[in-house]
Amino acid sequence: MLTRKQRELLKFIQEKLGETGISPSFDEMKEALGLKSKSGVHRLITGLEERGFIRRLPHRARALDVVRLPEDQTAKAAQAPRAGEERRAGLNVIRGDFTPSLPGAVVAAQPSSALQLPLYGKIAAGTPIEALRDHSSSVDVPANLVGRGEHYALTVEGDSMVDAGIHDGDMVVIERCETAENGTIVVALIDNSEVTLKRLRRKGDSIALEPANPAHKTRIFGPDRVRIQGRLVSLMRRY
Repeated sequence: MLTRKQRELLKFIQEKLGETGISPSFDEMKEALGLKSKSGVHRLITGLEERGFIRRLPHRARALDVVRLPEDQTAKAAQAPRAGEERRAGLNVIRGDFTPSLPGAVVAAQPSSALQLPLYGKIAAGTPIEALRDHSSSVDVPANLVGRGEHYALTVEGDSMVDAGIHDGDMVVIERCETAENGTIVVALIDNSEVTLKRLRRKGDSIALEPANPAHKTRIFGPDRVRIQGRLVSLMRRY
């Protein structure tokens, strides 16, 4: 048995999918239901998912699909193409240029389409700070800035990467990974407490985290002190 708010949210998601082919953002859902915070949206989505009315599509932060309606009938949108979308051989395609998806993933390949990524907070590009893990925050990112795999966003704080074109206040898109090639700009976790954005250099058994600003020094650590949390794939800046 669904609550009134769960029914309202399910209807809203179904309508948005039918209109645009893209599930609504948490901000849109919060506003539509008159909720005070996105944490309430998270609880409603979890409840609907546990009861089998919706499912989260993998590899995308903003990807929900309606499995069935309260009358236990399969949602029409789960059977038919939506808003210029074709379905063939397990591939979801929005008309226009497209790329094949991973199994079960949705690819919205129009340049104007956006994905919603979790925004974890600020990362230092100078003195390392602990990254904020606020799972209720998110940001819309153009789909062509994101590749395959799991991604998240961070706001840069500091000037140690300016010569690499990364400035204070920029938003970086990070692909989650545990390894990276030499010369890659990575999110590095130091001693399980500090997080920084630096260029990775391996020197024998040591790991060097290089800034891109001569005013800052390279820091060198033993291999057991540094863990890679992801690699930089794109950057967004407001003017």
